Amino acid sequence: MNVIIRDTYEEMSRYAAGIIASLVRQKPDCVLGLATGSTPIGTYRELVRMHKEEDLDFSQVKTFNLDEYLGVGMDLGKPYNMDQSYARFMHEELFKHINIKKENIHIPDGLTKNPEEFCKAYEEEIRKAGGIDLQLLGIGRDGHWAFNEPGSSLASRTRVEVLTKQTLDDNYESFYKKAGIPRDQMPHFAITMGIGTILEARNILMLANGRRKASVVAKALEGPVTSQITASAIQLFKGGVTVVLDREAASELKNVEHYIHREKLLGTFSFNSINE
Repeated sequence: MNVIIRDTYEEMSRYAAGIIASLVRQKPDCVLGLATGSTPIGTYRELVRMHKEEDLDFSQVKTFNLDEYLGVGMDLGKPYNMDQSYARFMHEELFKHINIKKENIHIPDGLTKNPEEFCKAYEEEIRKAGGIDLQLLGIGRDGHWAFNEPGSSLASRTRVEVLTKQTLDDNYESFYKKAGIPRDQMPHFAITMGIGTILEARNILMLANGRRKASVVAKALEGPVTSQITASAIQLFKGGVTVVLDREAASELKNVEHYIHREKLLGTFSFNSINE
């Protein structure tokens, strides 16, 4: 596991974007697993800059998003603050700014009439695409990946999950409150890739920033593997793992000096450390 620590969120985001860009350049038809939330916004903005200024080409890239609220869907005819879907988030933060083909974008359908069948079909679409080359992940304050809430099986597949109070509180503050949407109108269910699905990616890139994530980052990376902190499954991952943190998110790691020393010895990231 490569743990990369940078002083600021901006430096962290540039580093993470560089990893993704290296994969896209070396494997133009790669399959990316993407995440939503505030953490990857800086990474997406840097990828957009690289597309516009450095000709980073997404025309052959396929993407699969981790999750979506159930009962919510993107309607581009509505004002932004009337649609808090993750589909819209991805459109606004990344897709409309790069040359990715619409047919290559896959996001769970929050408006599906048959969630169980949709979840099976989503897994099949990932399989047909050849699997995910690089899965981008954040981490929730309670240690969850995607919407795999505490107690989720570490072998779980794409499914409907009931959201915890912690997740509802965090997402309300991050998205719904600033959009002026009442808390009681938030969705309480979501479609999410499972932990087992995530662990089938060839590589994982996990991001975290800010002091409020420090405790759970330490538990996920250095604590016991447990379904109560689903991100701790990163310790079981057999592919290539890179965790990129800002200084505050890394502040409670016990082995922080070793991670810094290891990076100095190994040098900067190269695509050769990605599993193909």
